[in-house]
Amino acid sequence: MENQNSSSKQVMLNYGLILGVVSIILSVSTFALDNIYKPHWIFSALGLIAPIALIILGLREFKVTNNGYLKLGEAFKLGLGVALISAVVFLIYFVLFTNFIEPEFYVRSLEVKEQAILEMYPNLTDEQLEGAMDMQKKLNSPLFLTAMILIFNLFYGFIISLIGGLIMKKTQEED
Repeated sequence: MENQNSSSKQVMLNYGLILGVVSIILSVSTFALDNIYKPHWIFSALGLIAPIALIILGLREFKVTNNGYLKLGEAFKLGLGVALISAVVFLIYFVLFTNFIEPEFYVRSLEVKEQAILEMYPNLTDEQLEGAMDMQKKLNSPLFLTAMILIFNLFYGFIISLIGGLIMKKTQEED
């Protein structure tokens, strides 16, 4: 049991760090290509595919080191662990990015959102636009974005773990 526990922690740490670094690379790439405020669809797709691949690989590695057995509860624990570690790694980068690399991130992000609102709804009154931008300011705050990154990562990790765990699960009772 001790070996299984240390194995699961190692899998969570390894794949969580890899996923965090991949997320940072994707973010740096969008910034380098000057697409940070409107990322190209390929970066969004890669951002959705990377967690699937790395969580599933982590589940597979754990199953192999556990003599071919994987319980659904273990899959949840592993997937959420990978998601949490990767979210923490990315959030550290995100805080550094928004404070030192691109300190105008929140201001520019609001400008891009305002432009998008005006393009979608060109007949908005000044009051309606002001109301929409007030809402955007609340949704664009550092605390809210940090919380949303963490919540989304955990939710997505949960879904991937559920599906992967259901597909890959095998207990000793099933033998």
